[in-house]
Amino acid sequence: MYKNQNTLSEVVEFSGVGLHSGEKAKIKLIPAKVDNGIKFKINKNLIEASWKNAVVSQLCTKIKLKNIAISTIEHLMAAISGLGITNLVIQINTNEVPILDGSSKEFVDQIKTVGILKQVKFQKIIKIKKKVEYKDQDKYICISPSKNNNLMIDYTIDYKDNFIKKQNLKYIHNEKNFLNIYMSRTFCLHDDLQRIFALGLAKGGSLDNAIVVSENKILNQGGLRYSDEFVRHKILDCIGDLYLAGYQIWGNLITYQGGHELNLRLLREVLNNKKNYEILDQNI
Repeated sequence: MYKNQNTLSEVVEFSGVGLHSGEKAKIKLIPAKVDNGIKFKINKNLIEASWKNAVVSQLCTKIKLKNIAISTIEHLMAAISGLGITNLVIQINTNEVPILDGSSKEFVDQIKTVGILKQVKFQKIIKIKKKVEYKDQDKYICISPSKNNNLMIDYTIDYKDNFIKKQNLKYIHNEKNFLNIYMSRTFCLHDDLQRIFALGLAKGGSLDNAIVVSENKILNQGGLRYSDEFVRHKILDCIGDLYLAGYQIWGNLITYQGGHELNLRLLREVLNNKKNYEILDQNI
């Protein structure tokens, strides 16, 4: 990953629909000074993209400050993390980031088109010092120290359907490897749609921004972008969620049937105890 802090070379804008709200959304990525971090701006309010502001939410990652919330930030946060961007103001006109095509593709492609500006200060890194784990029935996530000074994610999904089934992928977080997963799209089972709609979610969902699995096939024309697109997308979500730590993380993460809630709970378990980690400059 990059050693220095980075921002964008110029402003980038995106517009689309919110996956769950169905509302039209516009965002503007604005370059920021060193040590700014990643902050969302709605009206005149700034909300830091931090685990301290994150709340457990249905089927997405949400940050909230007082009575203002911004949802479905995970694909954008993954793009920012994967490209090594540390300082940014994300101006948004509504309470949900646009879903675009359901992956990080459009965010990454536009950012790479305008370019990334290297800044004259080192990034900081969160280095895991002790094993931390969290369990929820059959779901499991843990992170332990890395001997290789990187983030390794060993992710297993295990669906009881006829198509996704069980998939595992081991991933080391850097820009080159990120570009092998950034086009993986969000997905759901057709059988779950009525439950999701009943919760008032997925009002903006369509086959243009999500893979829908029905029995032993997908309903999307054009098929999958990767044979294991489902587990790749789960890793994409995980990368976005972990960047709420405020810095890149060095550690070995293993998860079985994980998701946004487990990712957030792990961050809280790690970062609420300073014995679990240390913060270092990337220049080591």
